[in-house]
Amino acid sequence: MHTMTKTVQQILQHKAHRLVSIEPDATVYEALMLMAKHDIGSLVVLDGERLTGIFSERDYARQVALLGKSSKETHVRQIMTQKVLCVRPEQTVDQCMGLMTQKRVRHLPVLDHKKVIGVISIGDVVKEVISEQQLMIEQLEQYIHS
Repeated sequence: MHTMTKTVQQILQHKAHRLVSIEPDATVYEALMLMAKHDIGSLVVLDGERLTGIFSERDYARQVALLGKSSKETHVRQIMTQKVLCVRPEQTVDQCMGLMTQKRVRHLPVLDHKKVIGVISIGDVVKEVISEQQLMIEQLEQYIHS
């Protein structure tokens, strides 16, 4: 079976947007505005350069909207996911796919020596899987026609 050899670092190099983060004391409303502005589904929560959590649309839906809280009065630190699953730049797309599937997460912050250098989303991983499969199909077609 073919495995994917592309690394997290290689995916990050081709991503259009830089790391978008928010402070734990920001309001949920500010976080949602930032996510909408950058068209992303999560934000890493940084206290200075230290990763303290991740805030996602899922956190908002389940812990603010469903509970009738106010996004302008609730702070990110109150509802963010504190135990964050992370990956290293040298890890592979296959490893990310396995983690995301097993742990049911959609975003993986990338840590390089305890510093967050980016985020890999399920969309990034799926795009890479499709790209690898397309390449394999093209190689097989060339082999068949030769």
